[in-house]
Order: sequence, then C-alpha cells, then structure tokens
Amino acid sequence: MNTASAYIIAGPTASGKSDFAHKLARAVRGAIINCDSVQIYRGIENISASPFAGRTLADEIDGVPYRLFSILTLAEQISVADYIKLARREYDAACASGLVPIFVGGTGYYINGIVNGIAEIPEISPEIRARAREIVSKNLDAARAMVANTGATDSQRVARALEVFLQTGRHITEWWNEPRVGAILPTPRRILINPPLDILHERIAARIPMMLSGGAMAEAQYIVDNNLNPNRAIGAAQLCDYITGKITRDMAINEWITKTNQYAKRQRTWFKTQFNADITINNIPNDDDLNRC
Repeated sequence: MNTASAYIIAGPTASGKSDFAHKLARAVRGAIINCDSVQIYRGIENISASPFAGRTLADEIDGVPYRLFSILTLAEQISVADYIKLARREYDAACASGLVPIFVGGTGYYINGIVNGIAEIPEISPEIRARAREIVSKNLDAARAMVANTGATDSQRVARALEVFLQTGRHITEWWNEPRVGAILPTPRRILINPPLDILHERIAARIPMMLSGGAMAEAQYIVDNNLNPNRAIGAAQLCDYITGKITRDMAINEWITKTNQYAKRQRTWFKTQFNADITINNIPNDDDLNRC
C-alpha cells in the first residue's frame, strides 16, 4: 500500500464504502470525515445508515476518529459552502494531528466542492433565508418554477437556489461559473466503490428490515411527534406516512426500497460522469482491495 496524504472514498448507497473507509483508516492511521448530506443530521442514524446506527454518539469508533457525523439537528440547514468550511477545518485538524484525512460519502455536490472548490456566493441574510424557506414550505412547486433553470428539485436544494436568487438577483448557476475557492489541495486520492446495480439492489432490500429493527421506526416517530422535516432522508418520509396512517407498513417499506434503488442509480450516473476516480473497485470491497489504495 502506497499511502496517500488524503483520500475520498465515494460510492452509491449500500456499496460498502463506510466499512471499507473504516478498515482503510485503521490501516493508515486515518481520521474519517463525513461527506454525506444525510448522515450529518442527528436523530436519523438508523434511517441514514450512519456508522453510528446502534451506537452511542462519540468522537471515534474502535479508535478511529469520526468527524461531521450527527452534528446538526433536523431543524437546521446547511449549504455546500457551510459544509466545505467544516470539512476544511476537520481536514486541517487531522493533518495537524498526524492523521490521514479520509472523506467518505456519496453526496456529489459535497464531493465536487472538496475536489473543485465552490463559487464565493455572498452571505445570505437570515431574513432572506427564512423567506426562501417559507416559500418552499408553502408551495414547493412554485419555488421550483422560480429556480427551474438550476435543475434543483428537492426542497433543500430549491431553498438554497431560491435564497441565492433573492439575495443576489442572480441564479446560483451563474455563480457556479465564477472562480472557485476551497478545494482540498493536493487533491485527495479518489477511490470509487461501484458494485453492479443488481448487487446494490440486493443489499438495499436486505438492510432496510435491519434498519427497522435497529430503531428507524422510533426515529420516524420522533420526527412526527416534533413536527420536523421528514424529507431529510429517504425512508423517513415513508415511515412518517405509515405512522400517520397515510400508507400501510408494507407500502412504506416497498416505497423506501424503490426510492433508495432509484437514488443508487442516480449516484452511479453522477460518479460515472462527474467523478474522476484514481481507483475503481467494481465489487463490494474486501481486505484485498486495501492493497490497491
């Protein structure tokens, strides 16, 4: 193994990247930095398949430091710019401690920011941010129409695009063409975990019942009881709909599996077209694959 100064372990959901990153961290004395926009939230560790599902939240697992997991409440918002600032801080701290930073996750816009940096979009005022969130919460379709040229569809990304437009008068896509800042240099070694789609489907179908038995239903109940946003993670909305009597339990599970499969397919497409991997592992990674890293 020729140890790099830093790594990005990327891949679609259920690909085994989290377990592989942990093994790599133990092999190279690394610190794992979350690069998943769902696992950054606290209270949905089972639904999000976080490394801390079934564990007490802590700063490490088996001696490996874990950073940026479960750091936000479900009521909080985070932009890509916010994430990059946090990720950079943890990267610098790991390097200063003599540890190898290992970013792990499947969120493309986080990964792109780490590799390529982001445009310096002006700060959004609290008033504009609140206004954008109010518009999205009242009429998501109308908000989507206001920022249709950005390609944003989910509520969080629509809200971000809308607040930028309201603050600056320019669409977020225009800012993307500005000079970028914040990239991690030198670029971390990029490792893509990319098993065949049929294997991912099998693993997704197998792990969702495990999530349910591990506490996912209790997490969804907490979301319902506290009137929180159920759309932070695939699975949360479906379980909340079951709890509130909108659909049956079987319908919730089947829809959760279907939407996760669709998400895995979208992730694979993004990695194929947007992620220039140094090493690609086309299977569920095993110990032998560590030697390639």
